[in-house]
Amino acid sequence: MAVALTNDMKRVVAEQRLAFVATVCPDGTPNLSPKGTIAVFDDEHLVFADIRSPATIRNLEKNPATEINVVDQFCRKGYRFKGTAEIVRDGERYREIQLFYGKKWVDVGKGGRELKIHCFVLIKVEEALPLVSPSYDGGGDEKQIRREWVEYFDKLG
Repeated sequence: MAVALTNDMKRVVAEQRLAFVATVCPDGTPNLSPKGTIAVFDDEHLVFADIRSPATIRNLEKNPATEINVVDQFCRKGYRFKGTAEIVRDGERYREIQLFYGKKWVDVGKGGRELKIHCFVLIKVEEALPLVSPSYDGGGDEKQIRREWVEYFDKLG
């Protein structure tokens, strides 16, 4: 049964440019792969483009179970989405997703090159849970935690 994505879930996915997709390898070990094309497709589905994800696609062909984590690195909050993946390589659904990306996808970090999309992965979200850092356990609030992480990243760069 699909879960309806909340406005906050949609906001976090839209704002964050990187998600981590977990799949299961044929030998039962985990595979974790970053995805920079994650998007909310509709109220019950997430989607990402396969640009360079052969292991992820092979794993999903054998076992469509997946978990996607999307986290705001600065406030240390986000969501974990569990669901079932459908690999979309052609047909009307492919064209629908392609059109969706043409309107919504923010092209950041491509270096001016056109990237080849091999297929799309459409995930029916069946469970969605909040991710919250233990930083909040000590009584910190979001504004304070965000400020501390912004300062940390500023010192790095």
